[in-house]
Amino acid sequence: MLRPKIPTNPTPTGTVMPLPVEPVVGVVQPTPAPAPAPVPMAATSSRPVVQLTPGALIALVGSGTAVVLVVGTVLVSMLLAVAVTAASVAVCAVVLRSMLNGQHKHR
Repeated sequence: MLRPKIPTNPTPTGTVMPLPVEPVVGVVQPTPAPAPAPVPMAATSSRPVVQLTPGALIALVGSGTAVVLVVGTVLVSMLLAVAVTAASVAVCAVVLRSMLNGQHKHR
């Protein structure tokens, strides 16, 4: 009734088509590039330099603080949810225990 339909792959024919090979007429040796001039150690690199303005620095610190506060709030709320669940399970266990002990004493 509910059988999966497995697609059938076509069987390979076994024939392999060779790739056309073009004959090499002449081999051209590349000319070596000239040696680069030595670069002094104090030269600037090709990477861009990040310069933070005071406004950007304040925005960066503010956004980092906001992320820390949000993550902290989420973690504390999860811990509180676990604590409330554990407390309610403990109360249920105490109530069930007292009910079962009360039944055994009345017999």
